[in-house]
Amino acid sequence: MTTPYVMIFCTVPDAATAKKISQILVEEKLAACCNIVPGLNSIYSWENKIQDETELLLIIKSRQELFPELEQRIKKLHPYSVPEIIAIPIFNGNIDYLKWMEENVKKS
Repeated sequence: MTTPYVMIFCTVPDAATAKKISQILVEEKLAACCNIVPGLNSIYSWENKIQDETELLLIIKSRQELFPELEQRIKKLHPYSVPEIIAIPIFNGNIDYLKWMEENVKKS
């Protein structure tokens, strides 16, 4: 079964940024829930240099149709010039949880 829901991954530099973005997305009903996962170590190439940074990961649950608005909102709130914002479809899930998600995001 394919659902209209997505999980969005977004890395952030610190707990204050994680909480700010999460709070705003939930308040504005762009996300039903945001999980903040600490202790992430990211190794990546940026401006021709290998970076090794400590970050946090936001796991954001929302609807696919809200992704463009959610993406723009994160870009405005995020301190990185190129934030990671990646959506993965939710193919299946606890029907009661999906219903709760539906009730807690805004309608198109």
